[in-house]
Amino acid sequence: MAENKIFAGPKVRRIRNTLGLTQTAMAEGLSISPSYLNLIERNQRPLTVQLLLRLASVYKVDLDDLQGESAGNARQLREVFADPLLSGELPGDHELVEIADAAPNVASGIVKLYRAYREQAARLTDLADLLAREGHATTLAGTLLPMDEVRDKLEGRPNYFGAIEEAAERFHAALAPGDDLSNALKGWLRKEHGVVVRALPVHTMPNLRRRFDRHSMRLFLSERLSPFDQLREIAMETVQLALQDEIFAELDLLAFSTAEAKRIARFELARYAAHALMMPYEAFHATAQRVRYDVDVLRSRFGVSFEQAANRLTMLQRPGKTGVPFFMLEIDNAGHRFRRAGAQGFPQARFGGGCPKLGVHSAFSQPGQILVDRVEMPDGGVFLTVSRTLEGPQGAFAERVRRTALLLGCDAAHAEETVYGEAVRRDGAVAVAVGTACRLCERQGCLARAEPPVTRPLGLDEMVAGLSLFDFQ
Repeated sequence: MAENKIFAGPKVRRIRNTLGLTQTAMAEGLSISPSYLNLIERNQRPLTVQLLLRLASVYKVDLDDLQGESAGNARQLREVFADPLLSGELPGDHELVEIADAAPNVASGIVKLYRAYREQAARLTDLADLLAREGHATTLAGTLLPMDEVRDKLEGRPNYFGAIEEAAERFHAALAPGDDLSNALKGWLRKEHGVVVRALPVHTMPNLRRRFDRHSMRLFLSERLSPFDQLREIAMETVQLALQDEIFAELDLLAFSTAEAKRIARFELARYAAHALMMPYEAFHATAQRVRYDVDVLRSRFGVSFEQAANRLTMLQRPGKTGVPFFMLEIDNAGHRFRRAGAQGFPQARFGGGCPKLGVHSAFSQPGQILVDRVEMPDGGVFLTVSRTLEGPQGAFAERVRRTALLLGCDAAHAEETVYGEAVRRDGAVAVAVGTACRLCERQGCLARAEPPVTRPLGLDEMVAGLSLFDFQ
């Protein structure tokens, strides 16, 4: 039977150095030649099962030490070198494995330094937000991933693209879909481009929501998607053909720094254009005002999902025909942010969206229910927020449901224009005291505080303990 072979030279060398042995002394104890031990330590010979047993019996070495922490260190180093600052430094993972194997303490040190760097970068970002909120512009900036660059640029500007809106309205009018936009789009794709749309079962397309086969000219959609999401996928394919010029024109104006960022932004603009096609501006704006921005009525009227209708409300900024300037935020139950947008840009400095007391976090405990709150910021600003969970693609029996939550908000000055503002006034709700984020919030005694503020020193007093986990002066 063939022997199991393990190449663990650097670990053997580390054990020998820890024991204070020369190669000759250790080789004598293992009943091998010093030259053979030298080859083992240089990973030019394997550790056989017999040698492993001798190491364990002669030097009382725990065999688990030879497994070591290198696999974990390699994973952590991979995270470090995935940072945009270092992403071009390594051609592959083999060097990371070698470092983790040969010098695990050095690898751990690199990881600690990187985490400290990320923490300082996060603090600088928080301070930049704080200074921006107080009217002091800063030039603090770090290296961004393409996705982060796209998010920052789109979240910081109004969620409105006039050329796309006008082109979508013209196309919708020419299409004249009546009450069945889905079939009208399928007919247009088939007639104009020879593209046939088909829904495929999960076992045929288990990991994709949409796939376009250029050879057979077929657009495949996963049956996991709801009818509303299937409609959006068809609309996205349509606008990338029918509104290509307008999408690329807007893309050029955004001036992204890399081809990857531009590719991601093109997808986001196609998503925007799909919503504009599904809910044409004039009709949607008029209906939204008439029903006082009731998202449930809008979703029913236009045959779309809650998320799609809420997203569309953030786009009503056509000159002369603006709507309530809504903004939106979508997160998962771990607090990860998926999307932020606003009719006038997402109000990061004023609202933030990182407070754990916001209704968007409570929504997960009441799936499908609409939670309406008046929230008050530390500076006295008041917002109306509407929160609700969203269901993701349909999972199989053994899979957990993908659930996110969406927050739709506006300044409280516009609350009376909406059905939600009326509900808050009728219920006599007291404003919930929130902050932009724990790091920037100076509310004393907050039970929900998750981090200390960067603007105040911690108030550590062995004689006094406050309500918050992080008391500060």
